[in-house]
Amino acid sequence: MNDVTSLLRDLVALPSINPMGRPLQGPEIFETRVTDYLENYFRNLGVSFDRQKVAPGRENIVARSNLPGPRRTLLFEAHQDTVPVDNMTIDPFGATVKDGRLFGRGACDIKGGMTAMLTAFGRLAREKPSGAANIVIACTVDEEHTFLGVQWLMKQGIRADGAIVAEPTQLHIVNAHKGVSRWHLSTTGRSCHSSDPTQGVNAVYRMSQLLSAIEEYAESLGQSPGDPVLGPATLSVGRIEGGTSVNTVPDRCRIEIDRRLIPGEDPQAALKHFVSHLQKAVSWTDYPFECSNPWLTMPALSPQLSTDLVQQLGRAIDSVLGSHCVMPVPYGTDASTIAQYGIPAVVFGPGNIAQAHTKDEWVSLSEVEQASEILYQLACISGAP
Repeated sequence: MNDVTSLLRDLVALPSINPMGRPLQGPEIFETRVTDYLENYFRNLGVSFDRQKVAPGRENIVARSNLPGPRRTLLFEAHQDTVPVDNMTIDPFGATVKDGRLFGRGACDIKGGMTAMLTAFGRLAREKPSGAANIVIACTVDEEHTFLGVQWLMKQGIRADGAIVAEPTQLHIVNAHKGVSRWHLSTTGRSCHSSDPTQGVNAVYRMSQLLSAIEEYAESLGQSPGDPVLGPATLSVGRIEGGTSVNTVPDRCRIEIDRRLIPGEDPQAALKHFVSHLQKAVSWTDYPFECSNPWLTMPALSPQLSTDLVQQLGRAIDSVLGSHCVMPVPYGTDASTIAQYGIPAVVFGPGNIAQAHTKDEWVSLSEVEQASEILYQLACISGAP
């Protein structure tokens, strides 16, 4: 078994589930086991590292290659957490290898990409090639829910000349993606026994009137002028909850809204525009709705900062695969938060986003190995100050 397969099997076998706001419990929750494993990995390499406490039981871990002499610095960033394992049809932590693929939760998103970064980093730390860039590798927490890890990382004042963020891109370069803002919207009513619902006011019925207006707003938003690369902004209602029991008229109903942002959009302005539309669209003004402040915001990633980095990564990909592709994607990543701090950032890694979060998640081992070689070559051509 080679180093890539062995390391990836170890990482997938270690649960690091993000509860994502749900009341999940048990030994599989949070990233602690992966963080401890990474500490041992960096300690055995003999490199400097530190752990950053982001939340109880949740720590980023950051290591540095510290190669001698004046060099440029690249940041490799990958998240430790995975989505939950509901409805999986394989052993989530079995790390089974079959037909050149490794199966398990997080294999594709994003422990395959993390493995590629770790093995490239380890090789650079051991070989210390002349002219290579110094590497800071940051393994962060909570990317799958509220991006706490990368936000904490950047607030610590980390500096780099460029950043590669691991996500499954099929070894293509992603230089642009949408941002996101998420908030809650609630309606209120008056509860009573369901045997005589006329004595109460049903908050779910009130929400149903709003949902029609929200659907119309989402359709109009999708038809509005958009970004020339990423297209229009979008909005979706992803979750609804309300009531306490089937025999009680509900006095409250709440939905969660996902608003995808294009470059230049302000999250607060997007929320204000949404609220203004609903206020005009609904006729029952004596029953107001309530919108929370966004509980998550992440900016869009513009391609403007990363032109040079894209060229360098493209050269590295060409040296391994013979050609490369640069593309935008609709989903969000930690890259946009890093770019907010003035560091050119792109997204790159093995695996296909179509396999992320799936019931039988897997990643191609050959792609992980190719990604590791590409990252090593990138470091070797990017070090000259």
